[in-house]
Amino acid sequence: MHSKVVSASIIIGSGPAGHTAAIYAARANLSPVMFEGMMAGGVAPGGQLTTTTEVENFPGFPQGITGSELTDKLREQSERFGTEIITETVSRVDLSARPIRVWREDADGDSDAPDTCDALIVATGATAKRLNIAGEDQYWQRGMSACAVCDGAAPIFRNKPLVVIGGGDSACEEATFLTKYASHVYIAVRRDVFRASDIMAKRAANHPKITVLWSTHVIEAKGDGSALTHVVLQDAKTKETRNLDVSGLFYAIGHTPNTAFLGGQLDTDETGYLLVKPGSTITKVRGVFAAGDVHDKHYRQAITAAGSGCMAALDAEKYLEELEAEEQEKAAGKL
Repeated sequence: MHSKVVSASIIIGSGPAGHTAAIYAARANLSPVMFEGMMAGGVAPGGQLTTTTEVENFPGFPQGITGSELTDKLREQSERFGTEIITETVSRVDLSARPIRVWREDADGDSDAPDTCDALIVATGATAKRLNIAGEDQYWQRGMSACAVCDGAAPIFRNKPLVVIGGGDSACEEATFLTKYASHVYIAVRRDVFRASDIMAKRAANHPKITVLWSTHVIEAKGDGSALTHVVLQDAKTKETRNLDVSGLFYAIGHTPNTAFLGGQLDTDETGYLLVKPGSTITKVRGVFAAGDVHDKHYRQAITAAGSGCMAALDAEKYLEELEAEEQEKAAGKL
């Protein structure tokens, strides 16, 4: 049985938000403990960043850096300042208890004592939805991605035909973004109409470098063994198939916030993203903070997640100072 953690602060998640929170918390002597997860959300510790090949838009790396390398550097910096990192996944929490209680995946029900903390930072991110089409495992990161803004400028996509899968605002926005780099962009829409807002739909449909493929499913990714070269399309009505030569495929079918372990104890919007007090990372439960993509469904970038992690650590530090002052007043009989 593992030893139990009793800490001022626990951070759940190990992407840019979690590690930035850890760095700030450690430097503030908050003794942070991070649960980095073990294939939580279906990805390795480090989150969605580990599924990105070249990261060229994170400040400080003029020559670019791979997602895995950036994750390793973030982890190293967190540990340097004293963060305890545990490679286990949190399965549930009790936010009504004080201290807050946290159980790991291997916990034996309520009989297994939980880890505890005074402040909890939730930085578990959101997992990009994928279709798991044939060939996806082979060509993921070799021409397939779920983030046009993250990967669209990579050399393998420049001046090449690309395809975006999706019919909502995200698909239209990402396709329009990709026209800056691609020779041409196709949008594969499974229905005969966009789900996107009128303005986004018209912008995409009228763009000279975008072709909309209505009632179309992408059913297979194919390549030369090292990179994507084309996809197989299927007409949703006739079921006929054909090949489309493209060097890149981008999913734009949404994300799933990794919040199941919270058991509905925090407020979310209609799509499951955690709600915070505007201009902060403060959730509805005192002492619990949300950082990164788990509450940000708009930007979803490594750099914005890192900034959010900084905010969460500062918010947690302020809360812990208030908690200490309250306890001192209670001890002095003033409350």
